[in-house]
Amino acid sequence: MYGRGRERKLLAVAFLYTFTGGAVLYLKEPGPDGLWAMAAALVIFAGFMLLSVLWQHRKITFDQYITPIISFLAGTGVVFLFRLNPGYGYRQLSWVIIGMVALFLTTTLLRCYRDLAEYKYLVALTGILALLLPVFFGIELGGAKSWLDLGLFHFQPSEFVKLLLVFFLGSYLMESRMLWQAGEQKIYFLPGVQQWGPLLGMWLTALLVLVFQKDLGTALIYFGTFLAMVYMATARWLYILLGALMFFSGAAVAYTVVSHVHTRVAIWLDPWATAQTSGYQIIQSLYAINDGGILGTGLGAGFPGFIPAVHTDFIFAAICEEAGLLGGIGIMVLFMLLVYRGFKIALVARDEYAGLMAAGFTTILGLQIFIIVAGVTKLLPMTGITLPFISYGGSSMVANFILAGMLLNISGEADLP
Repeated sequence: MYGRGRERKLLAVAFLYTFTGGAVLYLKEPGPDGLWAMAAALVIFAGFMLLSVLWQHRKITFDQYITPIISFLAGTGVVFLFRLNPGYGYRQLSWVIIGMVALFLTTTLLRCYRDLAEYKYLVALTGILALLLPVFFGIELGGAKSWLDLGLFHFQPSEFVKLLLVFFLGSYLMESRMLWQAGEQKIYFLPGVQQWGPLLGMWLTALLVLVFQKDLGTALIYFGTFLAMVYMATARWLYILLGALMFFSGAAVAYTVVSHVHTRVAIWLDPWATAQTSGYQIIQSLYAINDGGILGTGLGAGFPGFIPAVHTDFIFAAICEEAGLLGGIGIMVLFMLLVYRGFKIALVARDEYAGLMAAGFTTILGLQIFIIVAGVTKLLPMTGITLPFISYGGSSMVANFILAGMLLNISGEADLP
């Protein structure tokens, strides 16, 4: 009943995949970096296997697909970072290890996550204070003032506030669900003040993040997650329509007032007008994806170094260049499977509260994946967020492992096939 054989077989496949990538790097350029890339595959495999053994020992029936998918993604990220810049590879491996520790702690200490519902307003206050810290004490990196300099590393509070947002919204929406649905009894089905308050408050929060932190991607994720969870709790399209109207209104204001947003949109519309300056990054990304063709140039045989910030925002372009269209599709399939498992957990969750929480966490992942990949391929303006489990970044890595831990906790309560 508590066997985890399926999970371990998939973890072994993920190990062979990552180890092969490290071996290719070593054969391409023999040296300690290639050996460390192969060792990283072993470390990631051993870490997830240890977690699997611990969970089986505790007789917990978590979903058996989430950790293998994460192992594939994290392994891909580490190998490509060793290829791009070994220094980033070493540090990313450290963050993956810390992330696995965070995953274990989440599945141990937050098993009774329902208790947090009683402290939802404290959770909301904590999130607001965390967002305010970079405004007063933060530093600007990549155009966004959303980082705190802690000496040894930079910390991005907004990555963890995304999780607090789901905790708060899950509790708040379940408590006031009837209030949100009461709009059906009003003339023209318009919501009342009780519903407008939270909607307007969330809109203002996203707008303030955009104005003061200049973090377009995070603002999109916050507001998108809020609207998705409201819809899932009420099944009313009206809130989506109102939210979309507010979003486009706020975007128009931001385009006019915030120079950073104006620049991003201008680059998106015509990067060739500033091909040697602000448009250089996205143009190099498109060149890299095109050069990769169907099968790619081969690991270590491309020129992703021409892309600024390739290790963070544009790592998907590097993957497409050296692994080709097939490699890029493979990564997207893994992400689709991860999102599918998340929504599967939401559908079979023990109750509506757990289902809403799982759907909220999965929505964060899905939005983040879509926004960054759409930005790299010029489908949307570039927003500067990370590709989950792959891009370089400690805050994002640890936060996503905690998110995965919450999905596992919810799956442990359900009868999940």
